[in-house]
Amino acid sequence: MTVVDCTAFAGDLRALAASLPRVPRADLYTFLEAAKTAATGLPAGLASALDSFNTGGNQDGYLLLRGLPVEEDDALPTTPNSTPAPVDRPLLVMEAMLGAVGRRLGLHTGYQELRAGTVYHDVYPSPNAHYLSSETSEVLLEFHTEMTYHTLQPNYVLLACSRADHERTAATLVASIRKALPLLTADERARLYDRRMPCSVDVAFRGGVPDPGAIARVKPLYGDPDDPFLGYDRELLTPDDPEDAKAVDALSKALDQVTEAVHLTPGDVLIVDNFRTTHARTPFSPRWDGRDRWLHRVYIRTDRNGQLSGGERAGDVVSFTPRG
Repeated sequence: MTVVDCTAFAGDLRALAASLPRVPRADLYTFLEAAKTAATGLPAGLASALDSFNTGGNQDGYLLLRGLPVEEDDALPTTPNSTPAPVDRPLLVMEAMLGAVGRRLGLHTGYQELRAGTVYHDVYPSPNAHYLSSETSEVLLEFHTEMTYHTLQPNYVLLACSRADHERTAATLVASIRKALPLLTADERARLYDRRMPCSVDVAFRGGVPDPGAIARVKPLYGDPDDPFLGYDRELLTPDDPEDAKAVDALSKALDQVTEAVHLTPGDVLIVDNFRTTHARTPFSPRWDGRDRWLHRVYIRTDRNGQLSGGERAGDVVSFTPRG
């Protein structure tokens, strides 16, 4: 199942949101513990879909929750134009949904070097944003597996929509390795499997150095050879061997062929399996009128893939160690 219609659960989910602490950033650990309790009371149909996805994923590599409760547009604050969000900002309904849904899946995690180490991120267009940043709007944000160069990369990326772009043209693109793998030859798979390739890192993780080069090493395919994980970034993965480059190019073309477009609308939560997919975002045109596209993002780690060692809490902030 890729899309879960949550319209019938709206009343119960509004009540759930109302039960959570009103100012989540004032004490995020307490908020996320309350969200964990709330997650045990999610409607059965939604809980079952989340548990199934968390156990084995699916072919598409994502789960879209549609029809969740959300404020009417005129009841929302203006779309932010700076980050991080004020500590005293009251809880928004979509932030509550990210709390409960995320805790059903695992542990919310912040990254020390990213967004001042905050756990909840506002995603909005910003003038003159770096081309690798989620704050871009009028250029394509290229395919990337989120933080594929980080030893503690998140298992899931969750995107919740409070406000869509005006023309509703912006699409989140998702490409799954489970669908792309059959398009690769046996030789291409063998070249990509368990082979470390040079990879640069996003600006936030460069330690103030404009271009530190490829400081990480990433395996494009790894894990079970018949059902591998994906490590991919179209801008940052830079194989230096010609045969490696050819294989990565074949992988890129295969991923393009299986890409799905998801147009997020208010009340949507998109859960991206960050170990089996790569995702991107198409361009859109902001109006800079206080009502531009506004998403909320959290990263979730689980006890799979070595992302947890024991003793972690939802809301922890981790520091950067590049894959090598």
